[in-house]
Amino acid sequence: MKNRDAKQPKPDWIRIKLTTGDNYQDIKGMMRSKTLHTVCEEARCPNIYECWANRTATFMILGDICTRACRFCAVNTGMPTELDLQEPERVAEAAENMNLRHCVVTSVARDDLKDGGASIFAGTVAAIRKRLPLCSVEVLIPDFLGDRDSLKIVMDSKPDILNHNIETVERMSDRVRAKAKYRRSLELLRRAKEMQPEIPTKSSIMLGVGEEWDEILQAMDDLREVDCDILTLGQYLQPSPQHLDVVKYYPPEDFQRLKEEGLKRGFSHVESGPLVRSSYHAHEQVQSAEKAREGRPVTN
Repeated sequence: MKNRDAKQPKPDWIRIKLTTGDNYQDIKGMMRSKTLHTVCEEARCPNIYECWANRTATFMILGDICTRACRFCAVNTGMPTELDLQEPERVAEAAENMNLRHCVVTSVARDDLKDGGASIFAGTVAAIRKRLPLCSVEVLIPDFLGDRDSLKIVMDSKPDILNHNIETVERMSDRVRAKAKYRRSLELLRRAKEMQPEIPTKSSIMLGVGEEWDEILQAMDDLREVDCDILTLGQYLQPSPQHLDVVKYYPPEDFQRLKEEGLKRGFSHVESGPLVRSSYHAHEQVQSAEKAREGRPVTN
C-alpha cells in the first residue's frame, strides 16, 4: 500500500538550484563525446546543476546497467553487456580536461564479473593519477558480494578515500537494498581500514524510508565501530512511482542535530542536509580527513 506522505508536495526546504550555463553544457557534452556515464545523471542527483556548473562530476564506470534492483535507486537494472577495458583511460582524459582537484569514481554493481569490476576501479585510479598527479581520487564501491580479494585489488590502488554506503539503518536494509547486507557493508569498511589504515573510509545514510531516530544514531555508532571517518546524511527523494515511498521529510534542523551527533561520535567530517548526496562537497571532506589525521582542528 502506498504511503500518503509520498503524495504530498515536497516541503519548502527541498529546493534544487537550476544552473545550466556554459560549464554545465561543456561537461554534458564531454561525457557524451567520450561515451562516459555519470551517477549524477543515472541516479538523478538533485545537485547535478550545482556540481556541473562548478566543473565537478562523479564518473560511473562499468556501464549503466546494474545487476541489482535496489528499491531506492533510479539506475537501470538488468544483465549488463558492457565491459570496456579502455574506460579507465577515457575517464582519466575527461578528468584531465576538466582539470579536477578531486575525482569521484563509482559504478553499478557488476555481480556478473568475477572480481565485481575491482580491476577496472584500480585501473581508473592509476590512469587518473598518471594524468593528474595532484588530483585526489575517491572511489565509491559496491560490496563485491563480500569478496576480500576484490576489495584488496581496489585498496592496493591506494585511493585517497574509500567510500561504501550502508544506505540505511539495519532494520530497513533488506527492504531498501537488493542483495547487499548491512553487516556485510560494515565488514567491508572494517577490512578496508585493516588493509590500508591511512586511507579514510566514508559511508552514507539516506533518511526518510521509515527509520527511527534512535536507529540512525545506532547506525552512526556501528560505522564508528569499524573506524569509518566520514559520514554523509541526506533526504531520500522518490525517483519514480515504482520506487520506495518517502515516509518522512526531515527538516534542516534535524540534519543539523544529526551532524552534531556525528561529530560528537568522532567522524572527521559530517556532511548533513536535505539535498546532500554521497559525493556532495567531496573535496572538502578530503581536507577534513587530512586535518584529522594530522591532529589539526577540523571546522566542519
